[in-house]
Amino acid sequence: MKNEKQRMRPGAHPELALMTVGETASATGVTVRTLHHYDEIGLVSPAARSSAGYRLYAPADLERLQQVVAYRRLGLGLDDIAAALAEGPARDDGAHPGARGTRPAGRRRALERQRELVEEKITELTRLLAALDTALEKDMKDIDLNEEEMRELFGDSYTEHFEEYQAEAEDRWGQTEAWKESQRRTAAYTQEDWAKISAETEENNRLILDAMDAGLPADSEQAMAAAEAMRVHMDHWFFPIDGTFHRNLGDMYVQDPRFMKTYEDLRPGLAQYLRDAIHANADRVAR
Repeated sequence: MKNEKQRMRPGAHPELALMTVGETASATGVTVRTLHHYDEIGLVSPAARSSAGYRLYAPADLERLQQVVAYRRLGLGLDDIAAALAEGPARDDGAHPGARGTRPAGRRRALERQRELVEEKITELTRLLAALDTALEKDMKDIDLNEEEMRELFGDSYTEHFEEYQAEAEDRWGQTEAWKESQRRTAAYTQEDWAKISAETEENNRLILDAMDAGLPADSEQAMAAAEAMRVHMDHWFFPIDGTFHRNLGDMYVQDPRFMKTYEDLRPGLAQYLRDAIHANADRVAR
């Protein structure tokens, strides 16, 4: 690879050590497929290409990738990350990227912004921890949570529309065995159980978002695994649900504006993406 003629990006320097996409993936933990997607959307583009057309990453590219990974861990979407990175980074002087003693002018700004986001996350998690402690304490005393405490556990939107969703579900499925089984199970749940349900729901949403943000198709293994995790979650906590039933729920996510909004608020286009992943997973299970 080192002996190949390289096509360098303007401003890149041939004396800098370059890494192949495989080496970059191994060093950073970011998959090759994700690196390809980041390049395709212009989020992290490699400094050079080999004569065979393979991507070659310079130290400055790895630095930008580190920023992307940090923002992703904080829950930002790719569009938001691109906007954050676009704010900089002009350099302090004319030295080439990676030269000793230089620092991108925007690097400190990015690190400060990431620190702010981490502090916000810590504050949010601290509040959630306090809410869970309150729920556990009240559960041991057989005391129901009040509306404010429910809001802390499940968030404003869920709490505000809980009764509406409950009435809608009962109207649609009140006479079904699935509804009766769900009512039977949930009647015995403690506040600790509901906290687990909330945490699992958030984790499952993260899984499908990761697949979507990586540019994977809805019928990819990762997207279908996320859909399957959601099906197993409902099967475990609420009612038996097979692929056909799950497929019908997926259709509802794009047909009912209220349910669609739940996923569109997480990421535009997610409702349709999840619906397609659910259908693909159901097809796979049926084969």
